[in-house]
Amino acid sequence: MLSKEAKDRLKERLDEVHDWPAVYMFKFILEPEKERLDSVLALFPPESEVLRKYSEGGKYLSITVKEVMMTSDEVVKRYDKASEIQGVIVL
Repeated sequence: MLSKEAKDRLKERLDEVHDWPAVYMFKFILEPEKERLDSVLALFPPESEVLRKYSEGGKYLSITVKEVMMTSDEVVKRYDKASEIQGVIVL
């Protein structure tokens, strides 16, 4: 779970560079286990655009998900939920 300070900083930065609603690109790095991947993808609607890229050795998987977000609060909330999934790095 993200700290209150981290959430506040993220929200502030998001509001500086985005006009809401906006298409937002979420980025995560994880080991490509099915359960972990499914947990991350469950945070998004099925119609979201998902890009997957494996590291050169295949040990890690980079996930980019594009979704229209209405506010920075929604983005922060989504990252907070993702941070609760063990082994997922939120970028």
